[in-house]
Amino acid sequence: MPPHESHHHSAPHSHGHGHGPAAPVSRHLRKVIAAVLIPFAAAVAVGLLVLWPGGAPPHKPSGVGFDQPTERARVTKVAEVNCADVHAEQQPQPPSPGGQPPTGGAAAKGKPCQQATIEVTTGENAGRTFKTVVTPDALRHYTTGQDVVVAYSPKAPKDLQYSVSDVDRSLPMWVLAAIFALAVVLVGRLRGVLALVALAASFVVLTLFILPAILQGSNPLVVAVVGGSAIMLIALYLCHGLTARTSVAVLGTLASLLLIGLLGSVFINWALLTGNTDDTTGLVHGLFPDIEIRGLLLAGIIIGSLGVLDDVTVTQTAAVWELKEADPSAGWRKLYGAAMRIGRDHIASVVNTLVLAYAGAALPLLLLFSIAQSSVGTVATSEVVAEEIVRTLVGSVGLVAAVPLTTLLAALVVSADRKERGVAGVAAGPGEGEGSGARTHNGEPIAAGGSMDATAGPTRRRGGHGRRRKR
Repeated sequence: MPPHESHHHSAPHSHGHGHGPAAPVSRHLRKVIAAVLIPFAAAVAVGLLVLWPGGAPPHKPSGVGFDQPTERARVTKVAEVNCADVHAEQQPQPPSPGGQPPTGGAAAKGKPCQQATIEVTTGENAGRTFKTVVTPDALRHYTTGQDVVVAYSPKAPKDLQYSVSDVDRSLPMWVLAAIFALAVVLVGRLRGVLALVALAASFVVLTLFILPAILQGSNPLVVAVVGGSAIMLIALYLCHGLTARTSVAVLGTLASLLLIGLLGSVFINWALLTGNTDDTTGLVHGLFPDIEIRGLLLAGIIIGSLGVLDDVTVTQTAAVWELKEADPSAGWRKLYGAAMRIGRDHIASVVNTLVLAYAGAALPLLLLFSIAQSSVGTVATSEVVAEEIVRTLVGSVGLVAAVPLTTLLAALVVSADRKERGVAGVAAGPGEGEGSGARTHNGEPIAAGGSMDATAGPTRRRGGHGRRRKR
């Protein structure tokens, strides 16, 4: 095949902005990025090895709250009985402040109770049955054949050892998880599959490292930093590839996490937050007194912010790369300004998302404060609400800071990379240098149809198109 024909066939493969993976950066920039990230990844690996707990510590259930053994059971019979016969009379309720009768009192009065027969299906006492009474005003009622979860108290009298603690909702949860996984794979295709693998890996790190290490008495903040960094490296590189673009997102996420950790530590101590604001935290502290509850609060802030941080940094980095591909002549200032216009919209939506997410989780608590007619200042400065406010605002500050930090870093990297290519590819000629987004291979320019002599400089292109000039 003649040389000029080879040129025309190869040229289309050196373009295609936005239709394929990000262009690889130069060898020099890869070395610079690796010099930062390889020691960081090595430190994370060492931290995992040093702090690896080897499983949760041995613990004998106390039978209090969630700390009690459970078994599976099934409702075998449901019968209506007189509430008085089973000593389940409803307690009289006080009237409401407006003088109205108590909610549900009139409707429940005179109705029969339900007596459900429960058969234990797992454990050493499988096959044993017991009965439980459900009053008319109860929120949960049972049907024959329904699967339930029962709590087991071995020290209680035999007739009282088992009690229904919850319903078995495994089937709807698995169906919902399958729908979620199917939607992710159908829309995301290979990226969706990799995202699910990364999600599974995150749960592995959380359940096999972070939680057991904290229970073993390790510093919760250190465990959260090491475990969160491992999750970040696994998720980002697995989902987005081992590229410089992903590495820039990793660096932006790391810088933002450090800021969140610093701000969280300062304001948790300044606001005198103890982290012990609910029954679950109190139970954990009672069972494992060596756990530093305040550090546990800070660890929760860091891990909770990590997922949204990944989204922000990856999006901003991708925006900068695509803007550069669309306009290869743009400098870092122009790229930064254009990407920040995207980032400001992202900031507005993400901050609103965080605030509403925490408000939704604390809605019952806010309702209690509303009923008590407490002032806004009293509600906001109470520890249980102040903890959520600190959690929300510290995470939001980190997310807001992640946008300009990651955008600036990406703009500098992608601009420096194209400059290096422009200098190295002096033989590219008009229409094939930086302005056209010409591709390089392993950091070296590919002259479309021409050759480069190390000693004699640019050579004449084959096919008689004239001598090229240095740009």
